[in-house]
Amino acid sequence: RAQGGEKTLVSDRRYKGQGVWLFAMSEVEATLQRINGHKGVLGTVIVNDEGEPIRATTICEPDGTPVLDQNLVVSQYAELIPQLASMARSMVRDLDPQNNLQFLRIRSKNHEIMVHSDSEFTLIVIQNPAATE
Repeated sequence: RAQGGEKTLVSDRRYKGQGVWLFAMSEVEATLQRINGHKGVLGTVIVNDEGEPIRATTICEPDGTPVLDQNLVVSQYAELIPQLASMARSMVRDLDPQNNLQFLRIRSKNHEIMVHSDSEFTLIVIQNPAATE
């Protein structure tokens, strides 16, 4: 928790130890709102280093209607996308041990999934590929 009892989301274990929080939830919320405000964004999911979804916005279908089972969809993204990012990171390092995966973009017929991960969190952004053309 931050000072004043405000809930927070991102910790920096390297410098301050577990339980010390750096970013207030309002900052994370503002960032997610900014991302979700972009044309075609259908939703976002933040996953911790243990593969648990810790924050998600409403995930929508490409037509803009919310998916019926939000918990299921968020759980699927939280479980599968970090695994795929880990495999892609491993492949990049196999090709060049001095290199590291920064960003992963996957485009299918119905969705475009953009992934950024670091040692503690993975940010997943789902968007409608037709809206970005």
